[in-house]
Formats: sequence, C-alpha cells, structure tokens
Amino acid sequence: MNDIRTPSARRRPGALLVLVAAAMLTLAGCRGGDLVSYELPAESARYTFEATTNDVKTVWEYTSAEAVKDDTPEVSPCIGELAGGNQDACRPEPLIFLRYDFGLALDNTAGAGEKHDVTIVGYFQERLTRSPEVTSLKAEATFDGGRTWHRATTKATGRNTFTATIENPRRDRAAKGVGLRVSAVDDHGNTVRQTIPKAYTLR
Repeated sequence: MNDIRTPSARRRPGALLVLVAAAMLTLAGCRGGDLVSYELPAESARYTFEATTNDVKTVWEYTSAEAVKDDTPEVSPCIGELAGGNQDACRPEPLIFLRYDFGLALDNTAGAGEKHDVTIVGYFQERLTRSPEVTSLKAEATFDGGRTWHRATTKATGRNTFTATIENPRRDRAAKGVGLRVSAVDDHGNTVRQTIPKAYTLR
C-alpha cells in the first residue's frame, strides 16, 4: 500500500506537539529532533491543522481536550520528558490518516477507459486511549489538473477500510494524470480532507 506521509500530533496541557520535517522549523531552541510545541488553551476546543507534503495537501479538523495522566504514552515519551523536566501528561491527537492501495500495474499506471478500484484505509496514531472509527468516506477524481472533480462510488469493505471506484476516461482526456480528493469523518466528528494532485497515470 502507498502511504502518504503526514505529520503526527500529540497534546499536553497547554501545548500541541506536532511532528514535522526536521528541516522545516527549529522553534524555541528545540534542536534535538523534529518536535515543535504550540501553546493551546487547556479547555476542549475545535482545531484545524493543515500540511502539504510533496504537493499532497491535507486538512484536519478535530476536537482536542486537556490530556490526563492516563493518556500519557508509555513507550513514546513527550517532548518535555526528552528535553528534561516536564512530566505533564500528553497524548496523540485524534488525526485521521489515510493509506492507499492504488492497485496499479508495475509501471504505476491504470487502464484508460476502465473502472478502477482504489482501496483507502483510515488509521490513527498509536497510543490513543480509544481509537475512533471512520464512519464515512467520500472520494472524487480529477482528470484536468483539479479544475473539475467527479464523484467516485465508494463502499465500506471493512473497519476503517473503503473502496473507491473511479471511471477512468480515455488517456487523451487525462493528459495530466488522475488526481484524487478524499474526505473522511470518524465517530467523534473529526475530519480529514486530502488532495493528491496526481495519484496515477493512464495507459
């Protein structure tokens, strides 16, 4: 399966810890890794988090509440524990991540003028107190570089697993390849929307 690499996030009282590419940011003197801390209020609130990696744009909306001691990972320490001194509770944020099996040929192409199935799996960071369940998923395809989008047929095929059926056009009608836009919602109302400008090409 292809796995679109995206940041991870963890919450402690008053702070959001986000894993980003080490080359992107060095913040608050944190030079020992790729953890970056953002101050947040302690009360429960709704947040939007955006990331773009290799032209793949991902937008999360999720609800984050104050972490408690029971949320603290045992095998994945908080940044305060790594840097020393801060023993506050922390936990992974409930971000929905997406993994794809595009079902392509060895040359990473799919047949033009044919229906093509893409398997999409939603998953979450390890160490969540309770892993949510993805309850719905919508997929759209573009054949003109994102100017227009076409709804793909989707169906649930297992826990957090969906199959999107894309009706590929003739090759000359998708000269820029086939792009994919996926939106998913879990049973806590957290959402993700991921746009892949060029998921595959046609043969």
